[in-house]
Amino acid sequence: MRQPSVSVPDRDAMHAYGRALAALLRAGDLVVLTGALGAGKTTLVQGVGEGLGVRGDITSPTFVIARVHPSTVGGPALVHADAYRLGSALELDALDLDASLDASVTVVEWGEGLAESLAADRLEVRIERSSGEEDETRRVSAVGVGPRWAGVVLPGAD
Repeated sequence: MRQPSVSVPDRDAMHAYGRALAALLRAGDLVVLTGALGAGKTTLVQGVGEGLGVRGDITSPTFVIARVHPSTVGGPALVHADAYRLGSALELDALDLDASLDASVTVVEWGEGLAESLAADRLEVRIERSSGEEDETRRVSAVGVGPRWAGVVLPGAD
């Protein structure tokens, strides 16, 4: 199965992609973000936060590991985690993200290989940078895993 993908030319377009994802997300959803350093993972999460209507500036949680952004519009909170500094699934488990998973939208940067154990149903998003140093274009692909995502048309799908 081909992963839907879309070309994202700049920061504003990445925010727009995040807002489009947010329109599909609901409490209990897990999003696992993968991409190289500087690929735009946090920029995407900023768009998701805008779309969900959450409070607080969304910045990389690398050093605090996880932040909770409460909803300002009566929707689910956004739990934004960063697994970059974690060495194992046990360390991720120690964060107790599963305790708030049902009531929140949880987004884990650098989560590939670690965060999949949090939920059988999840959205896996991969961001790839262009090869040119001056080119801001990214290729973003998203695939839903599990029954929750069956039939959901993701941004970039034909």
